[in-house]
Amino acid sequence: MKPTHGKAFTSVFSMTTVFDYLWIVVGCLIQALGMVYFLIPAHLISGGVSGIAQVINALSGWPIGMMTFLGNLPLFLIGWRYLGGRRFAFRTVTAVVCFSLLTDLFSSLTKQTPITDDLILNTLYGSVLLGIGFGMVYRGSGTSGGSDIIGRILNQRLGMPISQSYLLTDSVSVILGGLTFGWDLALYGLIAIYISGIAAEMISEGSGVFRQAIIITDHPEAIIEGVITQLERGVTKIQATGAYSGRKKTVLYCVVIRSEVIRLKRLVNEADPAAFMVVGQAHEVMGEGFQGYKSLNS
Repeated sequence: MKPTHGKAFTSVFSMTTVFDYLWIVVGCLIQALGMVYFLIPAHLISGGVSGIAQVINALSGWPIGMMTFLGNLPLFLIGWRYLGGRRFAFRTVTAVVCFSLLTDLFSSLTKQTPITDDLILNTLYGSVLLGIGFGMVYRGSGTSGGSDIIGRILNQRLGMPISQSYLLTDSVSVILGGLTFGWDLALYGLIAIYISGIAAEMISEGSGVFRQAIIITDHPEAIIEGVITQLERGVTKIQATGAYSGRKKTVLYCVVIRSEVIRLKRLVNEADPAAFMVVGQAHEVMGEGFQGYKSLNS
């Protein structure tokens, strides 16, 4: 039976799509709660565009949600140009708009009154809620804008690994936070960023940053097309023979980041439901799109 290539990669409003957007909206709700009740009142930087928005809010009083939206707007336009695709556009807009609106809504309702004045509790609970929210957005095959968009653009245009681009954007937020709120709070904010990353990782796909996938399929071209065009990742095709059946098989090998695993599973299922797939952790990845070999000599 031949796969229906057009059907495999055409975005349609199905129950899966509805649940994806539900994941994104609920994830943004949880992020906003973590920001408004824990991180913002304690002046703990959340990282990325929202972290910079916190600094602007402290200096000008402008709403954090509005500044987060405005900060993401040029990034979204650039992302549309270089990343493209309706999936990117709709889900990114949904995540950014929901997070911005909910953050400002909760801020106006609560007047940013903290639940606790304990800095450690604010750091822990705020970062965990923020990370859970990020993870749920990733589960919905969405992005949170900001660092995600910057990461992909820097990766494509400059060859910078995505993990390094996250470190760059978060470092800018922490430095600005230190200059604005003091270095003690900035260091607590750095801890919050780290914990939120772990929480997002656990919710979205488990405990490893990178995932390596081995796919045995009778319809490799449809999967290759999806990996290259949708995930913008490389994939290696290996010809093999089944030891038991003696049949010729194609083995595909690729490495993705944690937030892309759900999308990879879906495109494999759509292209070839009978494919055999193994996803494992990769603790270190070197090559195009990831860590460069030249860093080993630095």
